[in-house]
Amino acid sequence: MLPLIEIYTKDECCLCDEAKTVLLKVKKEIDFELREIKIQDDAHLIQEYGHKIPVVFINGRLAFKHHIYELELKEKLYKESS
Repeated sequence: MLPLIEIYTKDECCLCDEAKTVLLKVKKEIDFELREIKIQDDAHLIQEYGHKIPVVFINGRLAFKHHIYELELKEKLYKESS
């Protein structure tokens, strides 16, 4: 079963765009399921994560806030896969 990565984003967010670029780059090497959740569609998520985005979860566990780092993402995905 593939790891599930969920990324919480909002429109017009350069950090979110950078995070999605890193995720797509890593996805070329390590296969995973990717879901993008736009928080502006959910008042609860805006309240909880509004200033902390992008927020990335791997298999439901918080992995990154604000920035995502390629090497650290790969390490976490390798751990999830084993």
